[in-house]
Amino acid sequence: LQTTSSRFSMAAARLIRNMATRGFASRDKVLFTPGPLTTSPTVKQAMLRDLGSRDIEFVTTVKDIRRELVSIGDLPAADFTAIPMQGSGTFAVESVITTFVPRQNHKLLVISNGAYGSRLESIAKTLGLSYVHLQYPETQWPNLDEVASTLQAHPDITNVACVHCETSSGIVNPVEKIGKLVQKHAPKALMFVDAMSSFGGVPLDIKNNNIHFVVSSANKCIQGVPGFGFVLAHKDRLLSCAGQSRSLSLDLVAQFKGLEQEGQFRFTPPTHVLLAFKQAMKELAEEGGVGARSARYQLNKATLQKGMDAYGFKELLTPEVSSYIITTYHFPKHPAFKFSEFYSRLNEKNFVIYPGKVTKADCFRVGSIGHLFPSDVEGLLTAIGQVCADMGISLPLKE
Repeated sequence: LQTTSSRFSMAAARLIRNMATRGFASRDKVLFTPGPLTTSPTVKQAMLRDLGSRDIEFVTTVKDIRRELVSIGDLPAADFTAIPMQGSGTFAVESVITTFVPRQNHKLLVISNGAYGSRLESIAKTLGLSYVHLQYPETQWPNLDEVASTLQAHPDITNVACVHCETSSGIVNPVEKIGKLVQKHAPKALMFVDAMSSFGGVPLDIKNNNIHFVVSSANKCIQGVPGFGFVLAHKDRLLSCAGQSRSLSLDLVAQFKGLEQEGQFRFTPPTHVLLAFKQAMKELAEEGGVGARSARYQLNKATLQKGMDAYGFKELLTPEVSSYIITTYHFPKHPAFKFSEFYSRLNEKNFVIYPGKVTKADCFRVGSIGHLFPSDVEGLLTAIGQVCADMGISLPLKE
């Protein structure tokens, strides 16, 4: 029995060493998605060890992550803090909404032009909040004049929420201008921006535009793996929300106080995910920070755009409102095109794209973020050409 156990232990050790050396790279599909997304081998390797949630090394890791997130946001540490929250990014979004809206005498303004803005409205409805919803077409920016007039017409608005990059379409919204309008017309209101798919990859001036809360997730532009979201919060504004949360586990103030006082999560943290995130943050710094990562993502988008234009695929959005995070393309009108087949054939070639999420057009989406480079985009374009040929679709597409 001991001999069998010893052999098993030795085999397991060899397997782990091989996994760490290869970084799973030979098995991974290339993800052209808005997250989860393709990660580096070294980010994966960072998860191949165990740490207790009360281990000094882990507590230090969380402290370092929180400090670095504030720095990535270009925020003064005296005024802002970072609060990791277990779960998907939506957990972090809901933690803000359930905490920063007062229990009484409140009114939330939700501004949306896509699925994730609509999710803000769904959270408000589920929580039984009083709210006003300004909803715009998925291909257009919010009307800033209407935002201003709504703020003026509702002087009792206490909170405002909107999305920076709406990945259901790829539109990037003028949240900095919205923040200024809130400052002018509702100076006491708290402003929240869902920057889930943009933080760390798209520059966002938080401190100079009246933005008090920002949410993102580990598995977006910082290129970690799924398992937690995080909130960047103005400390004074955050502490003013004490006692308002309608949830025990999503109480953002309680989460902050626990991390500040004990260095601990209140409930079990995703230890391996946080170790991967620490490595991802290191790689962001080594790349040159947000500016350099933004430049690579823009080059990915330009490479994609050039190839898809040559193939005759049409973008959903105009260049004025489109981001370089993810691009939405109309389905070709060719009778042989079936998205399920198109998707499956690309998947068989180890390229993963995303179905569309807009409601008024048949589309698919291609992301430019993650551990991707122009050579990966060129590989995808080659695969798209081959798949179209196999499906009997001649390129370039005809109108």
